[in-house]
Amino acid sequence: MSTATLLSRRSFLRTGAAGLVLSVTWPEGLIRAAQPARPQYGRGGGESEPRPNAYLHIAPDDSITFEIVKGEMGQGTVTSLSMLLAEELDCDWQKIRTQFAPVDPSLYGNQGVYGSSSIRSTWTPLRTVGATARAMLLEAAARKWAVDKSQLRTENGSIVGPPGKISYGSVAEAAAALPIPSGVPLKNPQQFMLIGKPVKRLDTHDKICGRAQFGIDARPDGLVYAVVARCPVFGGKVASFDATKTKAVPGVKNVVQISTGVAVIADNTWNAIQGRKALEIKWDEGPNAAQTSAKISQLFAERAQQPGLVGKSNGNAQQELSATSKKIEAVYEVPYLAHSTMEPLNCTAVVHPNVSCEIWASTQMQTGSRAIAAQTTGLPPEKVQVNTMYMGGGFGRRGGVDYVRETVEIAQAVPGTPVKLTWTREDDMQHDTYRPAAYVKFSGGVGADGWPTVFVANMACPSFGNGTAEDSGFGGGDHPDGVAVEGLSTFEYDIPNVLVDWRRANAGIPTSYWRSVGYSQNTFFCECFVDELAAAGGKDPVELRRRLLANSPRLLAVLNEAAAKANWGKAPAGRFQGVAVCNHIGSYFAAVAEISMEKGKVRVERVVCASDSGPIVNPSIVRQQLESGVVYGLSATLTGAITIDRGRVVQNNFNDYQVLRINDMPEIEIVAVATDNQPGGIGEASVPLVAPAVCNAIFAATGKRVRRLPLTLEGLV
Repeated sequence: MSTATLLSRRSFLRTGAAGLVLSVTWPEGLIRAAQPARPQYGRGGGESEPRPNAYLHIAPDDSITFEIVKGEMGQGTVTSLSMLLAEELDCDWQKIRTQFAPVDPSLYGNQGVYGSSSIRSTWTPLRTVGATARAMLLEAAARKWAVDKSQLRTENGSIVGPPGKISYGSVAEAAAALPIPSGVPLKNPQQFMLIGKPVKRLDTHDKICGRAQFGIDARPDGLVYAVVARCPVFGGKVASFDATKTKAVPGVKNVVQISTGVAVIADNTWNAIQGRKALEIKWDEGPNAAQTSAKISQLFAERAQQPGLVGKSNGNAQQELSATSKKIEAVYEVPYLAHSTMEPLNCTAVVHPNVSCEIWASTQMQTGSRAIAAQTTGLPPEKVQVNTMYMGGGFGRRGGVDYVRETVEIAQAVPGTPVKLTWTREDDMQHDTYRPAAYVKFSGGVGADGWPTVFVANMACPSFGNGTAEDSGFGGGDHPDGVAVEGLSTFEYDIPNVLVDWRRANAGIPTSYWRSVGYSQNTFFCECFVDELAAAGGKDPVELRRRLLANSPRLLAVLNEAAAKANWGKAPAGRFQGVAVCNHIGSYFAAVAEISMEKGKVRVERVVCASDSGPIVNPSIVRQQLESGVVYGLSATLTGAITIDRGRVVQNNFNDYQVLRINDMPEIEIVAVATDNQPGGIGEASVPLVAPAVCNAIFAATGKRVRRLPLTLEGLV
């Protein structure tokens, strides 16, 4: 039985609310260890005391309220985090209530949801909250009945013992007056009643009935609506504009210039859009007006020939390349990708100058949203209130705060009046912060026995956090942008001579994190080239991986699970298989894709995905996330591409930036293995595996290597 050591009396906070109210602090170091190195917004500095950042309230009426400090964008945090707490509390699951915590870095630290880190960063702390509350309730009941606490047990929100049975609520206030124990033991996994069970999600009913409030549902009194006209060329700005015709459009109330363009404010979104159409704007298109996808590809190719910053180096790769008897080379390339969330970007804000600002937003970065609002208004951060709403998808896009800043700027022009800014689908598609395009020149070799001896990857791509400037601050000195090379610099294959290096090749296109981040392209690159090495040495792709992963037991285990479930090497007639593995977000994954070919066109028939993300909190949610990742990855593999012409995005909407249609949906089989390892992430898990598994299957079917995505570029879709 494990014992938590994260708590002290100073880690808890009681308020004047009736019943038992607890909070817990978990160290920033724990969270950092569980999360990738990505931007931290609004983090305070210099504090020596830990800060409480999770609350549990048990009321006299037996209701149990849990404040969720993470955002919910469909990945199931509301349910999974509640399960962690409820497991140790032994409460009545039907009486759990949740609410999003207010944004307050002084209490909660950095409130953000990214990197599939929600479970990883809360696995022990939230269980500790529940276990400690349970211990205090038992102690209160023991004192009430004048019996030894060892004679009592908890059961579904009640305390049971020789004197009888009482509910948690009946002793909650008494428990609140007790000293807070430390070192409360946590349950042995064999005792779990909730964790590991396919519990129904807490938010499903409210979403079905329309009670769940997404950002786009915010309707404060007196609301007006806005859209923004932005320069179609990245980096461009307003030269001049004439709003005469716009102001004549029915319902239009105001037209104001903001930092990113010209905003039209109206009595509803439709009228605002019509007013925007009537705007007469002259743009200063800036230095990117001649940029094209072809020029960007050429830039990457030229950069790949230049010296790079080393991300991984084992042995002596260059010497081995010169000596190897069987050398292969290949160039791989992927395009920019949009996030394409179902709920378009939106935000609502009201500004009372020099007094306060209130925001309603679907955001992955609550702390960052508060910080940008404070910066924009000049208000102290504590005067900014952020109401966290459900997100209709995020995938990294709602980790940005550009749409929050725009809304606050517009709200400043109409003081005291709430403003809802809505991005149309076209706005969202053409003014995204995109998954970077990338280019890799591979060199490799196999020995006389057919096993790989050398692996070299010379990579060129933009920085993930800022693809518009050479001095972006991501990478530099002797170190590459770690996110840009992850998946190449972090693979676990036992190849004796390895070199992975990177060159920044920013092309004026804004970039940011996209579901699975650097792994989304680098797993495609790596796993396809490893297959090329297998073919060069005459090795079966699975057998080659088994040998190269002999010292990586978790990856080897999921590889074996996926291969067994997919019946590797024994595909039905007319079907062909490809395999890929990946370790990221603290978890391990493998996939086998099974395809068929009809008149030269690819159809993905089946995908088998095996995972090891440590202990599984909710199998249903794990399955949902792995399945959704396959769909997301297939969309990018088959058709996804943002292309640039004259500095503009060519794609407008889902008609020319297609996502997977139901008639293209393959059969998906999930093998989620629970292990005793530390908890890993799951929300981004399966996305990187899809492209390489499918493309390796295409090679098995046709003998043709797919080295550019999407498949439409190869004429295969």
